Amino acid sequence: MAQPFEVITPADTPIWLCLRQEASDAIAAEPGLASLLHSTILSHDDLASALSYHVARKMGDDTMRGMTVREMVQRYYERDASLVDAAEADLQAIYERDPAAKGYLQAFMFFKGYLAIQVYRIAHSLWQDNRITMAHLLQSRVSELFQIDIHPAARLGKGIFMDHGTGIVIGETAVVGDDVSLLHGVTLGGTGSEQGDRHPKIGKGVLLGAGAKVLGNIEIGDYAKIAAGSVVLKPVPSHCTAAGVPARLVNCQTCADPAKSMDQTLSDVVYDYVI
Repeated sequence: MAQPFEVITPADTPIWLCLRQEASDAIAAEPGLASLLHSTILSHDDLASALSYHVARKMGDDTMRGMTVREMVQRYYERDASLVDAAEADLQAIYERDPAAKGYLQAFMFFKGYLAIQVYRIAHSLWQDNRITMAHLLQSRVSELFQIDIHPAARLGKGIFMDHGTGIVIGETAVVGDDVSLLHGVTLGGTGSEQGDRHPKIGKGVLLGAGAKVLGNIEIGDYAKIAAGSVVLKPVPSHCTAAGVPARLVNCQTCADPAKSMDQTLSDVVYDYVI
């Protein structure tokens, strides 16, 4: 008799199992956190359920109660499994790229960049459903809570890492590819009052250093690196580094995967060239 196929559920994924184990270990070390970690993680069957609760816990207020937020988020997770896949990829990105992250629990519970991205993903789904006002409400709430402003119409890939997150601004027509890393103070903005498609297009695996400003409808190629504090007004080819105000190309080819290496330094030769 043939054996039935094994059904794999979100609860069987390694990240979810690790997250639960880390929560249990944290309770053993800090019993005072038992109620928080049980309600947020251990009482749930999968990442989607835990994340919908966590988002609602943070986003609910007198205007929109937490239960209302949770029901809305849960509906979108049930309708579109790619939202949960992206949330898992974002969590994995933090674990791989942030030396301050000792596991998944810390990032899931306390890193505001991670939670801001997950709320953006719901807001983007609302925007696509023409629920514009609700999408803007979530955008505004994230901006108030976390000082991160992502327009719900912007398009972000998965595996996104916002290190620290404070001061990040992403405009309406911006596009951010998969596996991009953004540090605090990054702006993907326009150059003035122009209408239409007016924001940057960021390729796969790009590293945007702290305080970098990329302005206008320009393309930053795959695996490029934008140095901290730079103001980029012209396209940057793939695998190149741009630095300065205004930015100019300072070396091509840069490292193979700058978003994952998180190396914001420039070589000695580049420093000499910039000076």
